[in-house]
Amino acid sequence: MESLHPRIRLLWIGQGVITAAVLGAIVVAVDRLLLDVPTTLQWGVIAAVIVIGLVYAIRLYQVWQFEIEPDALYLERGVITFVETAVPFVRVQHVDTQFGPIERALGLSSVVVYTAGSRNADVRIPGLTPDRARELQDTLRELAVESEADDAV
Repeated sequence: MESLHPRIRLLWIGQGVITAAVLGAIVVAVDRLLLDVPTTLQWGVIAAVIVIGLVYAIRLYQVWQFEIEPDALYLERGVITFVETAVPFVRVQHVDTQFGPIERALGLSSVVVYTAGSRNADVRIPGLTPDRARELQDTLRELAVESEADDAV
């Protein structure tokens, strides 16, 4: 099984901090507009969300793994709900490499595998270096084409 790049934790921790800031702004708005919320409670809520976000990011990094087998791409992830996914190569429609501005700043990319199916038909592998993402994209594309030939009648 292959793990994600350690810098993905920074992205996930950043998301937790942003969540804490938004929640903090909501608590301050409630304090100012609706009812008196003690300052210690306001800071306690913000601190608790930051700590939970930090623990969540660290644990998610420890759990998130993927592996390429001869017949499928296997993924394991999740903190509260653990998810194991198998994506048969014969179901792969196409594979993209994506990276937003924050991922680019951290030197990270994601690979998105689109599959034939109805619900949740795409799988995203975050936290890869750009070189690893391109390599994985090429490998998955080749395996999908090979499985298509094997599956032909």
